[in-house]
Amino acid sequence: MTDPDLERWRLVLGEPAAAAGELGADAARRDAALDWLYGRDEELDKREVRRGSTREGGTGESVLTTVDWLNDINQLFPKETVERLQRDAIERYEITDIVTDPEVLRTVEPNPGLLRAVLQTKHLMNAEVLLLARRIVEAVVRDLMAKMATEIRKAFSGTRARRPSRWKQARDFDVTKTLRANLGHYRPGERRLYIETPHFFSRTRKHVEQWQVILLVDQSGSMVDSVIHSAVTAACLWGLPGVRTHLVAFDTSVVDLTSEVDDPVELLMKVQLGGGTDIHKAVRYGAGLIEQPRRAIVALISDFYEGGSPGPLIRQVRGLVEQGTKVLCLAALDEAANPSYDRETGRRLADVGAAVGAMTPGQLAEFVAEQVSR
Repeated sequence: MTDPDLERWRLVLGEPAAAAGELGADAARRDAALDWLYGRDEELDKREVRRGSTREGGTGESVLTTVDWLNDINQLFPKETVERLQRDAIERYEITDIVTDPEVLRTVEPNPGLLRAVLQTKHLMNAEVLLLARRIVEAVVRDLMAKMATEIRKAFSGTRARRPSRWKQARDFDVTKTLRANLGHYRPGERRLYIETPHFFSRTRKHVEQWQVILLVDQSGSMVDSVIHSAVTAACLWGLPGVRTHLVAFDTSVVDLTSEVDDPVELLMKVQLGGGTDIHKAVRYGAGLIEQPRRAIVALISDFYEGGSPGPLIRQVRGLVEQGTKVLCLAALDEAANPSYDRETGRRLADVGAAVGAMTPGQLAEFVAEQVSR
């Protein structure tokens, strides 16, 4: 089979499309890797689809181990496809040895999908495996910190003013004023403008008063992306002028993780995903942390599926709003900011004055910066 489009369709359709022709050596390896994973799908039996002659619906023994499969897909597919295959293996087929087998953890390339898997399965890990899994947490958090710290600090860096500055920084170079001031030094024969006096913008210094930012993060399993980004966001906000950050995780219990905010890796290793949800208890705890109501932002990050009646939660949020506290009810805090939440509870929270929606960490930082600069 030499037609790449035909070969691609053969890989998509699997064994039922074998009549299209024989696969080349690399394509056959790709097909085997895909079959190792997706061949175990129970839906294949229901649709009377058979993949390969040695097993039906993927229920038989495979000659590939998880380590073999991971090695193969890293050689055969681009990075984006590898991450998707790993995510499906963990989340769709619950092949947890990807993040609980020491041999696998020593070789696997860290990525956000694996970080989510580590957080969801670390309760299954012994001390040796936890130590290896921490490598994945550290690598992904380091990348997130590098990206998000730039966004967040930019929100607090001040705006450029038109008055000149004594401080000469490339980012504040005033091109227009510099050109006008040095036109007398233009040499037509060389077609060059020689700059003797460069000019720079100054930056306005934002007036900063101390604000509390209290992040209340639902640690139920569906909120894993928001838990990760909340931890890194809190670490990036930590130490910024005018901001005192608290991070509180909750399910039916409330755990104040503020003492770990400067170390998001350690913080994430302590998070326990899953369990029930008592949002009201978390909001009540957060309310108890507030020192100056009109200088506080409470960001509740949850899907708003309250374990009991939502009435006490609504009344607690109404009280915070009435005392002048800014309340954000975020159904998602992550890069995608695609919310999934109890819309009825969300509507009731909005009715009592909370801002309900979803944000990326950068958008949350911009909101906080706007408040503290007033």
